[in-house]
Amino acid sequence: MIQQYPSQLLEKAVAEFSRLPGIGRKTALRLVLHLLRQENDDVDAFAQAITTMKHEVKHCRVCHNISDTDVCPICSDVRRDASTICVVENIQDVMAVENTQQFHGLYHVLGGIISPMDGIGPSDLEIDSLVSRVAEGNIKEVILALSSTMEGDTTNFFIFRKLAPYDVKVSIIARGISVGDELEYTDEVTLGRSILNRTLFDGK
Repeated sequence: MIQQYPSQLLEKAVAEFSRLPGIGRKTALRLVLHLLRQENDDVDAFAQAITTMKHEVKHCRVCHNISDTDVCPICSDVRRDASTICVVENIQDVMAVENTQQFHGLYHVLGGIISPMDGIGPSDLEIDSLVSRVAEGNIKEVILALSSTMEGDTTNFFIFRKLAPYDVKVSIIARGISVGDELEYTDEVTLGRSILNRTLFDGK
């Protein structure tokens, strides 16, 4: 049954909200009606926050994490262990690892994983920039903290081969995480233990 809207403006707003991941038209309608009940200043502040974020948010030129500055707070924190890099798929994974409070090094956000089925190859990811960071000679260990899926394992192996010419330890998080699990949905205790109990990656 096609939903009938009393206002084209309302319908347009619902259509835009329903484009968000995990938001159906019923949920979108509920959100839009909630905004209509709010004070104009509150709605303006909400809209301004979204617009400002879109136009002003940056990606760290070192690790590619989201940041308000050219270099993110993690990369610029002198208290972090700059000799260790944790390689993750996306920004949500940085947040997941940070929440464990078990890792005190730096990060490298790939921006995805190798997935031929989705048309994503190595050149679409921040792999070359990772190799460049290692080539500088200051990195002692690279921790591969990718999801334990076939695509994640393929990406691990590719990175391992790319880093083979360099004198750097390559490790992988322990498989306390079930095969097929996404890193960002793993509970903090399991993820934290997986990082602490990481093992050498042998390329097999």
